[in-house]
Amino acid sequence: MSTANIDPNKGDLFEFLCRMGDNTLVLGHRVSEWCGHAPVLEEDIALANTALDLIGQTTLWLDLAGKVEDAGRDADRLAFHRDVWDFRNLLLVEQPNGDFGQTIMRQFLFDAWHLSQLTALMESSDAQIAAIAEKSSKEVTYHLERATDTVIGLGDGTEESHRRMQNALDLLWPYVGEMFVADAVDEAMVAAGIAPNPASLRPAYDTLVNDVFTAATLTRPESDFGHRGGKSGKRHSEHLGHMLTQMQWLQRAYPDATW
Repeated sequence: MSTANIDPNKGDLFEFLCRMGDNTLVLGHRVSEWCGHAPVLEEDIALANTALDLIGQTTLWLDLAGKVEDAGRDADRLAFHRDVWDFRNLLLVEQPNGDFGQTIMRQFLFDAWHLSQLTALMESSDAQIAAIAEKSSKEVTYHLERATDTVIGLGDGTEESHRRMQNALDLLWPYVGEMFVADAVDEAMVAAGIAPNPASLRPAYDTLVNDVFTAATLTRPESDFGHRGGKSGKRHSEHLGHMLTQMQWLQRAYPDATW
């Protein structure tokens, strides 16, 4: 990663921090939807713990974003009082849970990128970002290990579990490419030595997922077409709006309520 000592535009840094926080917020809420509904008790507990980890990371990223913005918004206000077009999460994380296989495949595809991103951010020129990345990476290491084992177990399991995992991979793969496409915000972060060039993470990502797919007897889709627009806020799927309606309704109905 570049170590150039360049002060980034405050708006670009705010956008980048929102991207990190919105990814974990949206995926954390999605995973939490399994609480009380997972196939077995062990998975119910594991998914709930994963969701809690992600929401905890969200607080760190969005609190820092609020401080950078300096407009009186903390993590709660950024999470519960922004509209759908203000969110900067990847399209992948807002996709519905589907069946258990789809949820695990989404988790694996995200975790494989997330851990490499956090590992790079541990070398960030911004000490606060590096500290958040170091703390978060410990949790995400476990997330990736668990998702990897489950993808392999289900992919190389029964005929039905294999079919479901292949269907999940085919459905979600078109959302992977967005993670590795740079825009002006990414370029500003690279120039300041804050974050890696997204494209630089792709080779290691491909090696990891290809090894896992081989072990899981899954076939990686041939097309590398990637939907875009989520992290820039230019385009979200219809699913995010429905999710935010559920996630934000209490704060919207009772603004600034205290307990």
